[in-house]
Amino acid sequence: MSKMEELIAESRLNELIHKKEAEKNKNVVVWVLAIIGAVAAVAAIAYAVYCFLTPDYLEDFEEDFDDDFDDYFSEEDQV
Repeated sequence: MSKMEELIAESRLNELIHKKEAEKNKNVVVWVLAIIGAVAAVAAIAYAVYCFLTPDYLEDFEEDFDDDFDDYFSEEDQV
């Protein structure tokens, strides 16, 4: 009986060791995904701030074009 009890105890010990290794692998994957997510969030915020603070040069160009265009036609010609 003593051999049988030793085998059972050893198998339980092996199960516990493998379970902890699996949890450790899961923990590493979670940390890697968390870091990638944090970097992506910071990049998205930086891009949003950049787009918000960058002046819109096209808008200024369109306003200048409208002013020049109005000089060639009178209000009576417009429909």
